Amino acid sequence: MQAKKRYLTLLSAGTCLALLLYLGGVRLRAARHPPPGGRHGPPPRPGAERPWPRFPDALRPFAPAERPGPEGAGGGGGGGRVSPRQRRDASAGLYRGRRCRMESCFDFGQCRKNGFKVYVYPQQKGEKIAESYQNVLAAIEGSRFYTSDPGQACLFVLSLDTLDRDQLSPQYVHNLRSKVQSLHLWNNGRNHLIFNLYSGTWPDYTEDVGFDIGQAMLAKASISTENFRPNFDVSIPLFSKDHPRTGGEKGFLRFNTIPPLRKYMLVFKGKRYLTGIGSDTRNALYHVHNGEDVVLLTTCKHGKDWQKHKDSRCDRDNAEYEKYDYREMLHNATFCLVPRGRRLGSFRFLEALQAACVPVMLSNGWELPFSEVIDWNQAAVIGDERLLLQIPSTIRSIHQDKILALRQQTQFLWEAYFSSVEKIVLTTLEIIQDRIFKHISRNSLIWNKHPGGLFVLPQYSSYLGDFPYYYANLGLKPLPTFTAVIHAVTPLVSQSQPVLKLLVAVAKSQYCAQIIVLWNCDKPLPAKHRWPATSVPVIVIEGESKVMSSRFLPYDNIVTDAVLSLDEDTVLSTTEVDFAFTVWQSFPERIVGYPARSHFWDNTKERWGYTSKWTNDYSMVLTGAAIYHKYYHYLYTHYLPASLKNMVDQLANCEDILMNFLVSAVTKLPPIKVTQKKQYKETMMGQTSRASRWADPDHFAQRQSCMNTFASWFGYMPLIHSQMRLDPVLFKDQVSILRKKYRDIERL
Repeated sequence: MQAKKRYLTLLSAGTCLALLLYLGGVRLRAARHPPPGGRHGPPPRPGAERPWPRFPDALRPFAPAERPGPEGAGGGGGGGRVSPRQRRDASAGLYRGRRCRMESCFDFGQCRKNGFKVYVYPQQKGEKIAESYQNVLAAIEGSRFYTSDPGQACLFVLSLDTLDRDQLSPQYVHNLRSKVQSLHLWNNGRNHLIFNLYSGTWPDYTEDVGFDIGQAMLAKASISTENFRPNFDVSIPLFSKDHPRTGGEKGFLRFNTIPPLRKYMLVFKGKRYLTGIGSDTRNALYHVHNGEDVVLLTTCKHGKDWQKHKDSRCDRDNAEYEKYDYREMLHNATFCLVPRGRRLGSFRFLEALQAACVPVMLSNGWELPFSEVIDWNQAAVIGDERLLLQIPSTIRSIHQDKILALRQQTQFLWEAYFSSVEKIVLTTLEIIQDRIFKHISRNSLIWNKHPGGLFVLPQYSSYLGDFPYYYANLGLKPLPTFTAVIHAVTPLVSQSQPVLKLLVAVAKSQYCAQIIVLWNCDKPLPAKHRWPATSVPVIVIEGESKVMSSRFLPYDNIVTDAVLSLDEDTVLSTTEVDFAFTVWQSFPERIVGYPARSHFWDNTKERWGYTSKWTNDYSMVLTGAAIYHKYYHYLYTHYLPASLKNMVDQLANCEDILMNFLVSAVTKLPPIKVTQKKQYKETMMGQTSRASRWADPDHFAQRQSCMNTFASWFGYMPLIHSQMRLDPVLFKDQVSILRKKYRDIERL
C-alpha cells in the first residue's frame, strides 16, 4: 500500500515537472522570437524596471457578422464582412510610415538653406477642388511662407483635394494613389504635408486616407492617439464647409458675469446613431439628461433608413429634441458636451469654443487639435466615455473661479487659432516651423497666452522680455527711455523749419535716449552743421527706397523698447512728450499718442468710412505723433503681406492706418489718446509739407479706400472704438498750478 502511494506521488511530481518544462519552453521561444513590429517597442534594458502592460483604453463594442449599410446610402445591406487581407491593404497607406519622425522622414537641408517656404503644386486640368480645400490652399498662398519656386521650398502641399477621403462622399477624388505617385516632386512624400478632414467610410470609419502617404506628414482631423505620430503629424479641428476663410466671427463672450454660471449647467444636441461605430456614447446620454440644468438631446431621425432601425426611445427623443433651440442652449450653457460621433472629432467642438461654453470632451483616444502646443486643460474638461455617469457631479465640483478662467481661455483659443481656415492653416505651418528651428521655437507660454503664437515671431527674439506682452508674467518693465524716429520728406532750407524745432523739443525730454532722422527726401542729406546741437545723439539715416513703409523698418539703431514716431511737421512740447511716454509705460503693448481718428460703417455705400472729425470717439491714433513698442516695426515688416505695403508705398499714404490695424488685431484693444493742446489741429494744418497732402482731395478718398482694403485682408474690422482720454493728475482742476506735474500742458 505504501509502495503504491509512493508510486502515485512520484508520477504526480513527474507530470507537474513535465508541464512546467513545456510551458517554460513556449515562453522562452516567444521571448527569443518576438513578433515583428510589436507595439510594445524594444525590451527593457537590464536593470530597468519592467513597465506596466498596455491595455486598450476601452472595450470594443460588439460587432455582428452582418452590418447594415450606411444611413442615407440606400438599401439595407451595403456593408458586408471585410476580410483581414482587405483590411490590411486598405490601411497600408496609413500605417506604412508609422515610425516616421522629423529626424527620420524629413529633410532639414532646404529649410535651413532658404528658410521656411511652402510650395503648392499647380492645379491640374480637370481636377475639381472643393471650396474648403480651395480655402486651405488660398491661406497658404496668401501667407508669408508661400513660394512659387519649388527649388526654394522646404515644405510641399498637394493641389489634389485630400480633405474628404470618404468613398461615399461626392467630394471624394478617385485614383488619387496613381495621381500622387506621378508627381515628379513627390519623393515618397518626403517634406510633404497632407491636409485631411474625413477618412474611412462605413462601417468602420478607419483613419485610412486611401493612398500611400509614404513619408508625408498628416494635418488631420479626428486622428487617434494610436495612429498619431508625435512631433510629426498635426491634429487639426474638424471644421465645416461654411467655416470662414479669413477673419471669422469673434467669440460670443461679451462680458464676464460673476458668478460665471448660466441657465444650463451642461447641454448637448445632436444625432444619435442606432448602430455601428460611435453609437455607444450618444445612446447612453439619456441616463444623464434631467431636463432641467442638464439637457442632453439626441435624435435618431436622420438618414433614409432611420425608421428601420429605430428603438423604443426614438419617438420620445425626437419629440423632446424639437422643443429646444440649439443656439439658445449654446449661449446659455456653462458646459457643452462634445461626444464622439462616427469619427472622433465633432463640429460641436468649435461651436462650444466660440460660444464660451466650456467643452466637456467625451471621445476616448482623440488627439486634440494642436495638442502639441495648446494646453487643453486650461480650456476644456477632458472626460472619459466609460465614466459618463460621473460627468454631472464632476463639473458641478469645479470652482467658479476655474470656470471663469476656462471660459476666458476658450475665447482666446477661438480667436487666436480656430476662427477661420486661415488661422488653422497658419497654426499648422507655425508648429512645423518650430520643429525645424528648435533653437528659436515658441514655448508653451507664448502659445497659451495672449496674443498667441501667430503674432509672436520667434525670429525677432527668443527672449520673452523683448516682447511687449509678457512684462507682467516676467515681473519686468520696459526700458525707461525711448528712441524718437522723425520721418523727413522736405528739404532743409531754413533754420526755422518745424522739423528742427521738433528735434530740439524732443531732445530736451528726460526720457529721450536718441533721435533718428529718416531722410526720405529726394534732395541730398543736409550738412552736419545744419542740424541743431542736442544733448542726445542724432542719427540721420538716408532711406534707400524712400517709401512710406520704410519708417517702420526694424532698424538696428533702435536700442530702446519704445519708439516715438513723429512726422516732420508735428508740433509737440517737451512736456507733452514726457507725459505721453509716462502713459505708454503703463500700456506698452498699445499705441499711445495725440492725433486721433475714427472709422464707421457707411450703410448707404455698404463699406467702411474714415473720419477726422474731433469727437469723443476714436479708434486710431496716428503715428505722426505716437509711441509704441519697437516690436511692431518687425511685425509690420515681416508679418504683413507685400501687397498691402506696396499699396501704401504707391499711394504714399495710409501707413499710419495700417499700423493701427495691425496693433489692434494683435492686442484686441484700442489705442490710447492723451491730452494735447487745442490748437494742435490748426497748427498741423498750417504747416507746408503736410498741408499739401491734407488739402489734396484724393488724400481723403485714398484713406477711405485703404480702410476697406485692409479690412478685406484681415477678414474683419480689427479697429476698436474708445472714448477714453488720459489726462495728467489735477488736469484743469481749480488748484494751484504749482501742484501740477505737467503744468505746461494747460498753458499751451
